Amino acid sequence: MIFLCYPKCSTCQKAQKWLDANGASYELRNIKDDNPTEAELRAWHKLPGMTEDEMYALLATDGMLVKRPILIADDFVLVGFKEPEWAKTVKHQ
Repeated sequence: MIFLCYPKCSTCQKAQKWLDANGASYELRNIKDDNPTEAELRAWHKLPGMTEDEMYALLATDGMLVKRPILIADDFVLVGFKEPEWAKTVKHQ
């Protein structure tokens, strides 16, 4: 799994502590330093409002525009930390 987060974000810190406490194996990626590419955003999420091309191009310019944390696995993508959803979805690796 890939865990995209902003280390100074308290919600991201809570999510990382939860992952660690629950024995999840993940690759940590700082969303500010290594923001998602346009291709990654297209693969992970459908966004409302602007045209898809406009949305992905805008989001790919700055990782801080993307809701975080993001946890990506082969069979799911979780955006934002909601402990019940994470507990139900995350499988111990």
